[in-house]
Amino acid sequence: MKRRIIMSMLAGATLLASTFLTAAPARSADAPPEFSTTDWHDPITAAPPVPKPSGASCQVTLAEAQFRDFTPYTGTYTPPDGCGDRWSKVVLRMDGKVKGRQFDRLGYLHLGGVEIFRTSTPQPSPDGIEWSVEKDVTRYSDTFRSAQDVEMLIGNVVDDTYTGIIDVKVTLTFYAGKPAATPDQVLTLAADSTLTTPRNSERVVAEVYATGSGGGCEEYWYLTVPDSAPYSCQADGGPYREVQVKVDGQLAGIAAPFPTVWTGGWSNPFLWYVVPGPRAFDIKPIEYDLTPFAGLLNDGRPHRVEVSVVGVPEGQTGWSTPVNVLVWQDTKSAHVSGKLTVHGEGELTNSSIHTPGSEHRVDTEGAHRLTVAGYVDTSHGRVTTTVSRSLANSSVHRWTEGESVDGLDARWTDDESVTVDGRGPARTTRTERTYTMDGTTTIGAGDRLRTVLSLGDRASVVTSQGGRRLAWSRLDDTYAGEATYTINVPRDQRHAVGTTSERYRLYGSGGCYDRALTTVQGVLTKDRNAC
Repeated sequence: MKRRIIMSMLAGATLLASTFLTAAPARSADAPPEFSTTDWHDPITAAPPVPKPSGASCQVTLAEAQFRDFTPYTGTYTPPDGCGDRWSKVVLRMDGKVKGRQFDRLGYLHLGGVEIFRTSTPQPSPDGIEWSVEKDVTRYSDTFRSAQDVEMLIGNVVDDTYTGIIDVKVTLTFYAGKPAATPDQVLTLAADSTLTTPRNSERVVAEVYATGSGGGCEEYWYLTVPDSAPYSCQADGGPYREVQVKVDGQLAGIAAPFPTVWTGGWSNPFLWYVVPGPRAFDIKPIEYDLTPFAGLLNDGRPHRVEVSVVGVPEGQTGWSTPVNVLVWQDTKSAHVSGKLTVHGEGELTNSSIHTPGSEHRVDTEGAHRLTVAGYVDTSHGRVTTTVSRSLANSSVHRWTEGESVDGLDARWTDDESVTVDGRGPARTTRTERTYTMDGTTTIGAGDRLRTVLSLGDRASVVTSQGGRRLAWSRLDDTYAGEATYTINVPRDQRHAVGTTSERYRLYGSGGCYDRALTTVQGVLTKDRNAC
């Protein structure tokens, strides 16, 4: 079976921090022999809920909309009454429902041009599903303090075949109390991709909501192969991708994109009807500490800030990279001067080797390193920030003629160290991120398509000062699924069976969270909390 057939099933992921999805109570643990053709458990994830303070709170509705096409919802946001203008926490919640037949869709929510939420949707049952997503958006408090235009879009297609209308409501809940430490300003780039920061900026962080999507090959970029290999999705340099930020043409930050699998991914929606892949419903931005460039940015003039994705074939669409810039200011200084002192870029290596045969194979190895350092002279003395980041990707992609067997075993690492040296001992935060994907799709006798897949989202964060560990945490979010169904037949003839599971563990100096879920044929059979 050619990849173009599989692609047509994935084409629904269109254009365009914790997650918690509220589901109906679990049904009986005695799972049916096959997936129901009309109904299954509401989507649920093992990720933790957003912790909420006790005490007074105020709620504002940001959007209520039904998405049938690519017309954005527009409205106006007004700050809440009764909770002041400095909050201990702000929580966004989206409640959604959809029924009928529909692909997975990608969406965003902008407030005053600032992207505060990016999401994708589950695929519905004929009887309908409901789901909810929560996100801590306290960092955008500066944006919430004044009236703003609201724009939201979950691009959708509704016709005689795809009948699912996506119905959502989005709210912000503001919690009074001791104000959280948040950026002083949240900026966006101008239409010409320039940025003008306040002249007294002492810390600058960019965040990029990078997603490969749009229904083409960049929707599953990790499966692309060199042009010389006989495969449906080709890219000149193979599957290596890297999201870069440049300031005035100079490389300022590098990062590995998260290999998100949307809820139509790997040709098998039965893997995702109940438990989505990691981050699918709460797409986290990539963060870049640009403080070493603060001295340059603080000259009062606009500076060009560009985001690009390495490895995307020239002229190929499919990546969206909106940028927010978070700024902390020195309130006792009118102008914070400084200088970029170190810029060390390693060679970007990227090798994808195709080995032909009855089973084709592409072996990919890619890596890149960047170290930047700079200082700012603040009212409390000179502060030097050093940022080092190291990326690596290795994968083995195997497939047969006609792509009736198609498998990938891939690993991405993104290690980062940020050291701030000012008054007192230097403080260093080291973050080690690892993403994994190991799966195979096979089309066998009777057009039975079978997918076996495991995904991993792992991170270790350690903050130390003067040789003493101040804080640490470890995240281990793992997904595993196996599902089989008959392709090219109506839904009631697919005879689908499938088992999926997710375990989300987060532990460290801040405590412990450990939740595990298991589903069988769309029925939630286990929901266990271990902490």
